[in-house]
Amino acid sequence: MPQSSVSSHVQIIRRAGLLESEKCEKWTYFRIESKYLKLLRLLKGEGAEEPQWASDDKNAAARLAVRAGSCCPGPKRLAKSRKTESV
Repeated sequence: MPQSSVSSHVQIIRRAGLLESEKCEKWTYFRIESKYLKLLRLLKGEGAEEPQWASDDKNAAARLAVRAGSCCPGPKRLAKSRKTESV
């Protein structure tokens, strides 16, 4: 998808209250609001046999591994708050 389409979709989802965000230099990081994680996990369970879910999980893990070693700053507030929430 073109970046402008993705951006438009993300903004619609954000305005609906499903995402929280953090601006870090020129990057903006988004994360699913904690109160919706259980619902998304349930929905994912419904589609667990879908090949696309496994492919998406694999691609996301690879992308996060690349980002961890990059020069781009990662989110600080979002990373800390999720760890605190899960304790």
